[in-house]
Amino acid sequence: MSIVYASLNHPQRVVLAAEVHSRPFLQLTQSETLTHLAVYVREEGNGNQHAKTQHALLEALCAHFGVVAPGAEAKHFYHDFGRFRLKWECHTEFATYTFAQAHEEPVSTAEAFVRAPLSHIPQQWLLSLQGKLMVAAHVVVEPGADDLADTARSMQRIFEGKLMSSSKVLQGGEIWTDFQIQSDGFSRFVVRDIDLRELQGGRLAQRILEIETYRMMALLGLPHAQQSGPLLNQIEGDLAALTAAMVQSEQSMGGTPEEHAEDERMLRKITGLAARIEKLSLENSYRFSASQAYFQLVQARIEELREQRIEGVPTIGEFMERRLAPAMNTCQAVARRQEALAERIAHTNDLLRTRIGIVQEQQNRQILQSMNARAAQQLKLQQAVEGLSVAAISYYVIGLIGYAGKAAKAAGLPINPDLATGLVVPVVAACVWLGLRRMHRGLDRH
Repeated sequence: MSIVYASLNHPQRVVLAAEVHSRPFLQLTQSETLTHLAVYVREEGNGNQHAKTQHALLEALCAHFGVVAPGAEAKHFYHDFGRFRLKWECHTEFATYTFAQAHEEPVSTAEAFVRAPLSHIPQQWLLSLQGKLMVAAHVVVEPGADDLADTARSMQRIFEGKLMSSSKVLQGGEIWTDFQIQSDGFSRFVVRDIDLRELQGGRLAQRILEIETYRMMALLGLPHAQQSGPLLNQIEGDLAALTAAMVQSEQSMGGTPEEHAEDERMLRKITGLAARIEKLSLENSYRFSASQAYFQLVQARIEELREQRIEGVPTIGEFMERRLAPAMNTCQAVARRQEALAERIAHTNDLLRTRIGIVQEQQNRQILQSMNARAAQQLKLQQAVEGLSVAAISYYVIGLIGYAGKAAKAAGLPINPDLATGLVVPVVAACVWLGLRRMHRGLDRH
């Protein structure tokens, strides 16, 4: 029966149904230390090359411990290596390695950071991450009590930053951090399990690590925004100077060849500005869009924590609103500025092309007027030539008739050649004129 139902499935049904359960939370005890690495590999090629590079790093790590690595199409991987557990996920731009190690005996918070599972990872593999590490964080999960004053004092000794962020989350846990990279090169997070339900510890640890990872990925857009500021200022200055030159040229517009050449020169300049702003937009558009998407993920993960304030310490949501939101607003402002500047350049380009078109239409009208004058002159000349042609043809025809009359008189016919010639002059002239008109009408029809 199951075979029959299996044949009814859409080819992607099982795969899509399993996607919801493909990335489960780590199951954590009340005393664990996690090390989280986010590896960012900037590839100039396509996404397939990025995935190959990430899988090569995972394969090298698995090969060191004699573990079979997942297939090339895998996006996630989990394995218990004995001394530690590894959860690996491959995303669009980065891959994450989360190493978890449980403590069999109670340890202090400071000692738990020292016993991070990263000590089990081969140094050669860590060195292969040089220039690729975007996030490196230690998370300590420990049982906690409700004595906030004593907890705050102990946390001051753990974190090197002066400004800490903390909150009660998920109605049974606490998070403490300063979001700073410590002297050992890792940021630190403490998750205190006061009354968390089963699996909530792993869920909470993953949420805080996702916040840290997406926060750093979102901030990748800030250097682009900062570098784009001076370039946009320069383009705006060039556009302003070009617009002023257009206004000045408009006031003295006379359609001379020199002014037309100046318009062509300004058109080449504004085309260059359009190319520069388009290049800048292409370089920044993906990064700004990605930063905005990561920022939305950070906000979504913070909402999932359901934070409650601890007096005297800002919550994670407040910390991000004060520190991360301005950076994202800067990226959005630069993106909007790029779009507005591109629209202004396009509008100026249209105005200049319109003006050049008007000048060209005026020149074409002058050319047509000159051609019409020439055509009128040619018509008058043609009419004069036609009159001369009638006279010339008539002269030759009448001469022939005169010779014919004289020949007839010499033959003895009673004809006066001079009288006959004089009588046929108007008749010949009229016939020649009508013949020429009929010939011209025939040519006009063709």
